[in-house]
Amino acid sequence: MSTTGHQHEHRPPAPMVEEVSDFEVLEVAVRELCLEKGIFTAEDHRAFTEFAERIGPLPAAALVAKCWLDEEFKRTALAEPIEACKAVGVDWLEPTGFGTPSDFTALHILEDTPTLHHVIVCTLCSCYPRPLLGNSPEWYRTPNYRRRVVRYPRDVLAEFGTYLPADVEIRIEDSNQKHRFMVLPMRPDGTENWSEDELARIVTRDCLIGVALPKPGVSANVTADRIREAHRGGN
Repeated sequence: MSTTGHQHEHRPPAPMVEEVSDFEVLEVAVRELCLEKGIFTAEDHRAFTEFAERIGPLPAAALVAKCWLDEEFKRTALAEPIEACKAVGVDWLEPTGFGTPSDFTALHILEDTPTLHHVIVCTLCSCYPRPLLGNSPEWYRTPNYRRRVVRYPRDVLAEFGTYLPADVEIRIEDSNQKHRFMVLPMRPDGTENWSEDELARIVTRDCLIGVALPKPGVSANVTADRIREAHRGGN
């Protein structure tokens, strides 16, 4: 699904993050049932949660930086993303040592161009490439983001401070149980002669989802407070 319209669809906003969805309630119920049935232990769950929080998006950021610096590696990453992930220390077949649902999905790396911009969403729940990006941000899991980014992508991007030219097509990619996505953003101007580590620092989680663009000097994600402020009409 895509859009090339240049007007922002100014719709009455709803809170982006201050929601508890049915899926979050279901996750707690299923987790407690799995613990009760012995499918995994509380220690297993704690270990994976700490693993996902520890890695964050660092492997994906390193992968993007490698793509920017090495055209041959980029071609490999786009054609065989699971294999390319090993270059940044991520083995999707055994990312944690004890197995997770994300181990058995197909990963797709989506390359942005001057006329095409990708944004990732999971319209059903919260499917996300956790072995590569860590845990998803809170706003990504809310029904509000899942509904609105599909219908009004330019409005949602504007709430993150991202404004694209009218002739840039916005393509929304819907993650699911078997297919996960990561955006390969364009390398920004002003980064000539940068090292791989310097480039990786400006590839934030938001850039990898597609709601932000990498910029020199910007190494932080948009916070929930900033999104709430946008909804209230603040600066």
